[in-house]
Amino acid sequence: MSKPFAFFGTPYVGRDTLAYLVEHGYRPEVVVTSPDSPRGRGLALTPCETKELALSLGIPVLTPERLDEDARAAIAEYKCEYGVVVAYGKILPESLIEQFPLGLINVHYSLLPKYRGASPVETALRKGDTVTGVTIQQLVRELDAGDILAVSEVVIEPTETTRELRPRLVRIGAELLVFMLPEFEAAQTIRVPQEPSLATHCGKIDKSEGELNLSGDAQANWNTYRGLAESPGTFFHTEKNGKRMRVKIKTATWDGSHFTPDRVVPEGKNEMSYADFVR
Repeated sequence: MSKPFAFFGTPYVGRDTLAYLVEHGYRPEVVVTSPDSPRGRGLALTPCETKELALSLGIPVLTPERLDEDARAAIAEYKCEYGVVVAYGKILPESLIEQFPLGLINVHYSLLPKYRGASPVETALRKGDTVTGVTIQQLVRELDAGDILAVSEVVIEPTETTRELRPRLVRIGAELLVFMLPEFEAAQTIRVPQEPSLATHCGKIDKSEGELNLSGDAQANWNTYRGLAESPGTFFHTEKNGKRMRVKIKTATWDGSHFTPDRVVPEGKNEMSYADFVR
């Protein structure tokens, strides 16, 4: 029997980790996730992926707008010893961290202290890194600065984009969690402080960062495409029939020296092959 814990997560990254934990005997007392948000053409309020899974499993769900005193009191009702945080999407206040006897642990998809912040997977690909990893850290007030509890190094395949790499890291992170939780719950985990001088940071990505110059550096275009393939995507501008047009890149290929869009969506048109578009 595992100790009672809370799970904090929102998108599919949290959902898939939660599913793996439950499958391996770690069922949280409560799931804390973001409130329903408008989606689709009708902008209907829709629960996030983690909430949908939790409800299907019969796990209580809390969706506070803010982690204020009322939210913290509601979470405290479940008497959890610790919390697991996976892509929750909100800054967790120190007052919340301190209400868990064993604190909060966070799954972060880089080799900390490298790439602290919101976009570690995207940043690793955009920089052309060949190695990344998953770090489980003790959550502290400073962003991604807590002691390292477990780490797994991962080789990045040359053809991987965020569409392939992120799910692979999520699986590795979930496996690492299940492996280290028995020692963590027994307070036997070796904690390794991070070296602050080695820390690098990565922030939220703006859609404008996805603009490519197809006449520019091919390697840079490929790396940017890889890093932003899942979201927010890449695009380029071109002149066609005397009109400036924005063209979204759905898929692209790289042969080691040339970056070539494969499937594109020209502004105001349906998806088509790039070859058809440039004819």
